[in-house]
Amino acid sequence: MQIRTPIATQRRWWDVLQPTLDAAAVMASLTVVKWCDGGSVDELAMAMGLVAVVAFLLISQLTGFHRRSDVGTPDREMTRLVATWTLTVMALALLGFATRCGQHFDRSVIFAWIVMAPAMIGLGRMCQRIVQHGMHRRGVGVRRVAIAGLNDLGRQTHRNIESDPSLGLQMVGFFDDRIETRDDDPCEATLTGSLSDLVARARSGEIDTIMITLPMRAEDRIRYLLDQLSDSTVSVYIVPDFFVFELLHSQWTSVGGLPAVSVFENPLFGVDGVVKRVADIAIATAALVTAALPMAAIAFAVKFTSPGPVFFRQRRYGLDGKEILVWKFRSMRTCDNGPVVKQATKDDPRITRVGGVLRRTSLDELPQLFNVLEGTMSLVGPRPHAAAHNEQYRSLIRGYMLRHKVKPGITGLAQVNGCRGETETLDKMEARVEWDHRYIRSWSLWLDIKILIQTVGVVLKKDAAY
Repeated sequence: MQIRTPIATQRRWWDVLQPTLDAAAVMASLTVVKWCDGGSVDELAMAMGLVAVVAFLLISQLTGFHRRSDVGTPDREMTRLVATWTLTVMALALLGFATRCGQHFDRSVIFAWIVMAPAMIGLGRMCQRIVQHGMHRRGVGVRRVAIAGLNDLGRQTHRNIESDPSLGLQMVGFFDDRIETRDDDPCEATLTGSLSDLVARARSGEIDTIMITLPMRAEDRIRYLLDQLSDSTVSVYIVPDFFVFELLHSQWTSVGGLPAVSVFENPLFGVDGVVKRVADIAIATAALVTAALPMAAIAFAVKFTSPGPVFFRQRRYGLDGKEILVWKFRSMRTCDNGPVVKQATKDDPRITRVGGVLRRTSLDELPQLFNVLEGTMSLVGPRPHAAAHNEQYRSLIRGYMLRHKVKPGITGLAQVNGCRGETETLDKMEARVEWDHRYIRSWSLWLDIKILIQTVGVVLKKDAAY
């Protein structure tokens, strides 16, 4: 009989306590400001507080604030706290405007609450961290962990454990029969014993958890460990040896009950895709309304200062490598769109006088807002290259086409990190592709917002724009 065993994601107590503390801080701050104002929390204030809690918890899922493993350092945690609370306040403001209930609250109370709530949330998390660290120092909730495999993956697992004290793991050491030596890491990790020593210490109760980081090719050693450790009560985890691959937003999935790990995947399925699409439509619509008159003036200038069409639609690759037509204001005297497309260079004679201004200020990209509304592009994503350049570089750069796992964007992580303009060398294109891969691996709504804000500064600097 075939038995299907699902793989469940372990939930630490922090994952349950954290949103509870955050919700309590939101409600407590509202109670405090109402009390200081000489009033009490009535039914309307209670309803507003509950709506704020729900909105905050939902938005924290998008910004990554709901788990400290996603947040990282305390500084980054505070940044995401401010971003999450700001989006929550914006949502409450829209709801208040739509329902006209905002007029029932004094502005002084609202402003005080807007300031106090994130302060109390941050204070609550700081207190929780202090208590948790104190408990771990006293050995409360600490599990002794050993790593089977002294290799790159084992060292990375060790660093991850050391960097996240909330895991409550205390390192016992590394155990292996074969050591991968590294000249640049002489004593970061030393061997504690062999695999047989590991089994003996696990059976004697000296170890609570074992992380197996042996490579996938070491099937015999892994089977030996699992067979021997089955005669103990130790918890055993296998850390997949996937670092040898170019992981692109990897995640667990299930195929008919059979667990699988994605290696190359689009991160924007389900709710995330809907959220990004809604944000694209809302921001692009607002931008088009705001830029309507400037775009009309640009169209007039392009039309009457040089012969040719106002718009230039170039063949480029979009999502999943499908061909799309990207809109731009024409900035050159030629409209290259064939099998050979020459990149614009500094002092390029093909660029018109108006086109030079448009390219330096990136105003020639404004018509791509129509591509965003059409759904062929996003506001943020890997910049689309001409089809001719795609065919050229896909054979030269490993993983080049993986940048098409998401929709191309008007701006992207590569552009705000210096990879903008001409890519006259292969190294420059490789750097751009690496930033594109990094964007896909770490996508979040907050990252998109951050890139949009940084883009303003990049455009004002006019670096590498010609």
